[in-house]
Amino acid sequence: MIQEKLQARSNNQCELCAAKNELQVYTVPPKDSENEENSILICETCHTQITDETKVEPNHWRCLNDSMWSEVEAVKVVAWRMLDRLRGEGWPADLIDMMYLDDETLAWAKEGADEEEEDKIVHKDSNGVVLEAGDTVVLIKDLPVKGSSMVAKRGTAVRRISLDHNNANHIEGRVDGQQIVILTQFVKKS
Repeated sequence: MIQEKLQARSNNQCELCAAKNELQVYTVPPKDSENEENSILICETCHTQITDETKVEPNHWRCLNDSMWSEVEAVKVVAWRMLDRLRGEGWPADLIDMMYLDDETLAWAKEGADEEEEDKIVHKDSNGVVLEAGDTVVLIKDLPVKGSSMVAKRGTAVRRISLDHNNANHIEGRVDGQQIVILTQFVKKS
């Protein structure tokens, strides 16, 4: 039985986060045959977050720092997909850069990720340049900060921005020690 083979391979723990409870077989899409090459053993927490993007907790996936080095191709594919999905958090981009996947495995990983790309929110600055989490931007206009008497001055550099995953027009960053939301139309990437 496939579950017994996966339990033996994984030492009876989740192949992504090492949890030992509520383990189940997960066949990595778009593969549909449930076998050792196409399937991994994962816990309920990982399964829920892989299959329902609204329930993803980025800090849970810090476990991929270890599991991305697995020798099992299917584990690497899921690790790559989750890191790619969380790329906007900053730290996953560093891990993905360290990861090595051969061409065939990378194609498999991207095969399932392509469908998600169409729905992905893309943040662009005033010049149409794509913004990533961790970038530095410069304000191109004086901006009054709502709820305060502060004015963020034109020319101010905002380092290590974070992206609003629900709105392509909003980014966040620190100006004069205060975390503020900034409209992308008023910044340019530096």
